[in-house]
Amino acid sequence: MEKNTKRNRVIIGMVIFCLLYILLAFRPLSTELHLVPDWTVNINDLQRSDSSDVSKLIPFRLGQSIGYFTEDGKIASHIPYAFKAAISNKYYATFGADCEEADFFTSDGSKAGTIRVAGFPFFDEDRIYTFLPGGASFASCAGDGSVVWSYESYAPIIAFDSSEGGTVVGFADGNVVSFNKEGKLDQKFAPGGSDFPVVLGVGISEDGETVACISGQNKQRFVIAQKTDSIHSKIIFHEYLPEDTNNQVLVKFNKTGNSVYYNYNGGLGIVDLKKLKSSHVELDGKIIQIEESESDGMLCILSKKNGTYTVTIVEPSDHPAAQFSFEADCAFIQVRGDALYVGRNTTISRMTIERK
Repeated sequence: MEKNTKRNRVIIGMVIFCLLYILLAFRPLSTELHLVPDWTVNINDLQRSDSSDVSKLIPFRLGQSIGYFTEDGKIASHIPYAFKAAISNKYYATFGADCEEADFFTSDGSKAGTIRVAGFPFFDEDRIYTFLPGGASFASCAGDGSVVWSYESYAPIIAFDSSEGGTVVGFADGNVVSFNKEGKLDQKFAPGGSDFPVVLGVGISEDGETVACISGQNKQRFVIAQKTDSIHSKIIFHEYLPEDTNNQVLVKFNKTGNSVYYNYNGGLGIVDLKKLKSSHVELDGKIIQIEESESDGMLCILSKKNGTYTVTIVEPSDHPAAQFSFEADCAFIQVRGDALYVGRNTTISRMTIERK
């Protein structure tokens, strides 16, 4: 009787152990990322869209061509250019080497205005700028092309970024200068920390309160500074990079203002602005574009090494979830919702990002 009792206790104990193990070890199966091809179009196949909503037109630049296409794969416009061009979601312009003035147009092809000062136009969303002759000055323009405010420096402009909240510029002498949306100077500082002061990349947050940059040679570093009063700022984060680069780099805040991304020689840095901690994703080649999905916060990154382009999708957890490469002379990416658009030479393809 005692043997049976002990045996029953052992069996009950094993059953309880197995149940606890199953419950504690249970984890839901992770979903995998899939890229589902939707369509591919050639940019030479011009098709007028039936939609009158020009805000949904997506800009492209491939080789010596710019234009707009729709989410359903119609090429709304295709504009070849000989020298240079500028394009954003709202505006575009083409211009020559001696640009004394430049007409610019909205995405539907209607003339928006004329920039009547010499220089090279630049568009960022609905913001209009022109870089003035000499390379050390720029102007901010109104919707008709007239100059609203300008800034002159003695040092060449190396890096530039803008947002709804302001504009930031990085110069060859190592200075970073930012302006509010009315053009008033609100930050000016030199990141320092290395032997040769040069600013290779800058970014500004959507509210204009925070700027970030990569600067220097021989101990290159990434710095985040936050505005404290009308002109002063304080550095809230910095880190030295593992290897210097001589190229211009991307520095980009996300739309929600809780992260900033930057590329360096060997990868992508991501800083959590709430925790002020960084993480790193190894990437081979030079990063060309960083695009964020507004629906789930995933990053789509386009990089290039020699003649090979690579698209890498990084989850919000900083984990690379998908990657593919292709050979091309030129390429671009755009992200709208759960759709990834990839341009290659003269074609544009749409892929839906799915989790299964």
